Amino acid sequence: MTFIICEPCIGVKDTACVDSCPVDCIHPRSDEPDFEPHEQLYIDPEECIDCGACVPECPVEAIFPEAEVPEQWSDYVGINYKWFEEKK
Repeated sequence: MTFIICEPCIGVKDTACVDSCPVDCIHPRSDEPDFEPHEQLYIDPEECIDCGACVPECPVEAIFPEAEVPEQWSDYVGINYKWFEEKK
């Protein structure tokens, strides 16, 4: 299982979650070239170790375990996976 970043992240992109991740699976980081054009952050489902360290660090409470993504944000599961598929 992975964690999913949902709608509250849009336009905020606070990188506290990035700094808390022990496996560096949250992208784009502020030092990556595609940080500015994207309106939110994403968690790599293949790299995420399901530790949850990012959840309490998110100031807008946008991060959920995939199985617990609120119904109104269920589209973000696919959005997250698609972002990483396009990077390959």
